[in-house]
Amino acid sequence: MRCSVIRELDRLEDFLKHKGQLHCSVIQGLDFTEVDIDWEKLDFSGAVFLGCHFPKDISVDFLINSGAVVFPNLPNLPYNPYRAELYTREELMQGWTRREDQSVDKKIYDHFEAKGRAKPDVLESLAQRLHDHAVDDGLRDLLEGRVEDDGVKKVVAVMGGHGTPRTDPYYKKIVKLTRDLTRAGFFVASGGGPGMMEAANLGAWLAGVDDDGLEEVFAILAEAPVYSDAGYMEAAQSVIDLHPHGRSSIAVPTWFYGHEPTNLFSKHIAKYFSNSIREDGLLAIAEYGVIFAPGSAGTTQEIFMDATQNHYVTFDKVSPMVFLGEERYTQETMIYPCIKQLAEGREYANMLTCTDDTQEVLDFIISHPPYETQG
Repeated sequence: MRCSVIRELDRLEDFLKHKGQLHCSVIQGLDFTEVDIDWEKLDFSGAVFLGCHFPKDISVDFLINSGAVVFPNLPNLPYNPYRAELYTREELMQGWTRREDQSVDKKIYDHFEAKGRAKPDVLESLAQRLHDHAVDDGLRDLLEGRVEDDGVKKVVAVMGGHGTPRTDPYYKKIVKLTRDLTRAGFFVASGGGPGMMEAANLGAWLAGVDDDGLEEVFAILAEAPVYSDAGYMEAAQSVIDLHPHGRSSIAVPTWFYGHEPTNLFSKHIAKYFSNSIREDGLLAIAEYGVIFAPGSAGTTQEIFMDATQNHYVTFDKVSPMVFLGEERYTQETMIYPCIKQLAEGREYANMLTCTDDTQEVLDFIISHPPYETQG
């Protein structure tokens, strides 16, 4: 059976709503063990079950013989490869205490390391790809307006150094900038780690806080400026305790760099095993622009990846590239003049700017929305 439209059913109430007509449906991660269903009356032709749990009297052979495709649960994993939604801070931090890190996040990272993050066996690599596919799907649900009630997200991403201290002037600039971007209706995305990434999500979280309130937060975070400092996570939690009801943003970290803590200031966390999928995807979703704060080799790589997406119009749109740090990008590294030269004659040439003024950045993002090229 060919299906022009695939329905995703990842909530039990949605499954029951279809009253057994499951053709052209993907049923993801549901537990049917305690649900009263007459399985003999269901139409399974073209249905796909991803990691579902069934009553003991319902066999996989019965489902397959009835026309379904069944992706089974995989054993001995600390993560669900068929998860139906993104992670949250609370889920990943479950099990963490000030004395010992037994969090879900740490357990998955330890498993990733033990299984050989560079060369996992065939079953582990399959499970990781299924997991990252599920995260992709959850991310689309969020950005396309199916998770929160404010419609399609206007994503602006922030890139920059993971080792930037919380006391650094550019850390504070990014916090203020992403606060103002969030107030202006944009949706902030970051790589989900420490440094500039944390600053990006922190600013979005504090969208309702004035400048004096930000200074209070900076004073708290200054007690543990770098992610390797004792008390680093505790300082972040103190900020959350002070401002428990922050605004939404997205963090996109990876267990490939699992020794770096996932920052705590995003409501939604799209955490991947594959760093290459994560990096390319993070740049791709940032249709309303990418802001490059000072960083090192990783940030440089992301600059040229983003330039490539704009240069070849990989995703059918051209988006702003904003360099925050004139000395860093025009003198120390010469990256901005390089990108300007690369863009000559291309449609993204007018979507580039370099400045140290956060208000100029905000104005540039607002005045340079993404556009589809003329092909």
